[in-house]
Amino acid sequence: MKFPILFCLATTLLTAQATAPEVEITSEPHHHLVFENKSVRVFNVEVPPNTETLTHWHRHDYISTSIGPGEIANTVKDKPLINVKLQDGETRFVSATFAHFVRDIGAQPFRNVTVEILEDESLRNSTPKWDATKDTKDQDRRLADVTNGTKKVLFVKDGIRVSQTELQPGAVIPTHHHTSPHLLIAVSDLDLRSDVEGQAPTAEHFKSGDSKWIPGGYTHTLTNTSTKPAKYVTLEFP
Repeated sequence: MKFPILFCLATTLLTAQATAPEVEITSEPHHHLVFENKSVRVFNVEVPPNTETLTHWHRHDYISTSIGPGEIANTVKDKPLINVKLQDGETRFVSATFAHFVRDIGAQPFRNVTVEILEDESLRNSTPKWDATKDTKDQDRRLADVTNGTKKVLFVKDGIRVSQTELQPGAVIPTHHHTSPHLLIAVSDLDLRSDVEGQAPTAEHFKSGDSKWIPGGYTHTLTNTSTKPAKYVTLEFP
């Protein structure tokens, strides 16, 4: 008789959650604000197995990157529950505005990096800077000399170009220029050396889930100095 009792209890808890008052994303305890400027708010999200977030609002378009695989039950207000399986590094764009809560139904913590696009309204109406098809071909040409390295454009949304890069140990991305600012999200642990023209080399370590806002206007090469593969996502802003 324990199973029916537990099932009823879980159903009751989910029903209570669905009818609970909504909170702003900044008041949702599983969303940890780690960076903010005029363009973005970056949250590290972690939900333990068999627990759920509070019902919270997404008032801006956002881009999320999964850190590790996960399985969640996603309940958007006034819509039916949907179960979602996510792969490590899977990156999605989601349009505002809505309220929802997420329950981790997997065997491990659900982790992601959620990037709110604070200028989404103006970016939606802006002239696109990126041509995803052309840029993919350009990047393929730039990476032709990279041994054991791949980079691909995932999508362009709200004027932001989102790419995923994977570098094997020792792989070097040859000289390239960053005109615009970009946000780097570490999917795996990273050890990268950046050789910026006119400056001394810099070495940086990132843990999976770390992120960094990097201003544009520089030319460099990038090397994976780790003994392990490097995997990261970049959001390039217009």
